Amino acid sequence: MRLLPAIRSMRLRTLPLSLAGVVCGTLLAVAGGHAVGGATVALLMFTTVCLQVLSNLSNELGDYLSGTDGDERQGPQYSVAQGALSERGLRGLIRLFVVLCLVSGGLMTWAAFGTLWALEPVAVLLLGGAAVWAAVHYTLGANPYGYRGWGDLFVFIFFGLVSTLGGYYVVSTALPPTAVMLPAAAIGFFSIGVLNVNNIRDMATDAGTRMTIPLRIGERRAKIYHTCLIAAGWLSLLAYSFIMPTRCCWVAYLYCIMLPVYVVHVRGVWRHTARALDPMLPMLVIATFLLSILLGVGQIVASV
Repeated sequence: MRLLPAIRSMRLRTLPLSLAGVVCGTLLAVAGGHAVGGATVALLMFTTVCLQVLSNLSNELGDYLSGTDGDERQGPQYSVAQGALSERGLRGLIRLFVVLCLVSGGLMTWAAFGTLWALEPVAVLLLGGAAVWAAVHYTLGANPYGYRGWGDLFVFIFFGLVSTLGGYYVVSTALPPTAVMLPAAAIGFFSIGVLNVNNIRDMATDAGTRMTIPLRIGERRAKIYHTCLIAAGWLSLLAYSFIMPTRCCWVAYLYCIMLPVYVVHVRGVWRHTARALDPMLPMLVIATFLLSILLGVGQIVASV
């Protein structure tokens, strides 16, 4: 198997978005006064990266088998469709990352709880199993949910709620405060935004092979939907800041320096279409990752 085509299929530019939630959850746990173990954090990050790569590989195989990932694709071309990586090689990579997810997730749970045979670690392992299933079945299997228009909901759940709240719980072994639901929802809304831009860009090639929100409602309404997602994310963050004890400390609003980037992003989504939308994807991915760090760091400094 050739290394560069395999790496291209892993779609490394998506990794910052997958890490945004767990980074946010980890930093908010530190801000909440919890001691976190370095091994647990490292394994949490590695497991998250493996899950994202597994999702990307499975997505490429599913799109290839369905005929979506062909010559007319508006986004970056991937290895199997170009003949740089065989279908057998891609299936092997998928199996490898399933194993990596399971092993890393088990080690992460052991590092966090010191055992795998108690209610809490079993619950984490079951949630991890659900994440592996969701990563594979977005576009693979007999009834892939990504082809039925359910991708937005699953992204909100796993990239937002599970990632942020689960990250908080794993590194602290304590249930996160109810207020953490707000930044978790914000990360979820921004993550749906990434998927939505991707789906708007690919409307022409997706038609006839899958059903996405933009195909259901049309491009103009999909862009209105996108604007609402970004606004909902920012409203969730501001609501979180206003209800926290650190609300009077300016550094707790450090993440607001990212707002102009989101404004530029939304303007770009409205101005462009099809292939020209592609630069809006990494912009939102990197902005969300940096925002999660600034939010967490701001809370830590404000809590001192």
